[in-house]
Amino acid sequence: MTLTTPALLFPAISLLLLAYTNRFLVLAQLIRQLRQMDSEEDHALIARQIGMLRKRIVLTKRMQTFGVLSFFVCTVSMFMLFLGAQMAGAMTFGLSLVLLSVSLLYSLYEIVISTNAINVELESFEARKQADRPQD
Repeated sequence: MTLTTPALLFPAISLLLLAYTNRFLVLAQLIRQLRQMDSEEDHALIARQIGMLRKRIVLTKRMQTFGVLSFFVCTVSMFMLFLGAQMAGAMTFGLSLVLLSVSLLYSLYEIVISTNAINVELESFEARKQADRPQD
């Protein structure tokens, strides 16, 4: 294994962390929007969304944590390889891949919850359209 092997992960991990940050910013924006739409008819919708948003924030924090740890351990791996410690470099690179995989699994779970949240919004939208429709 050479020094360039772990270096191949640097652009991928950097882009992944950027995507995670964008997801976090979207969550913050959604929370601010919920606060603005606080009205009587929206309480049930808001209550359903709050639980999902809390879970998504926790998952996003974990995604970012494991992504950053993966990046750090990948850097340690490169340092080990630079020092000529092939076995230690390979082991830390393997650990970096495991940490990155955990981060991606959290990301997948967050996507599932995000999809459920969108479905809640669609259900609310459809219910309002049904209520606004003139009765025959």
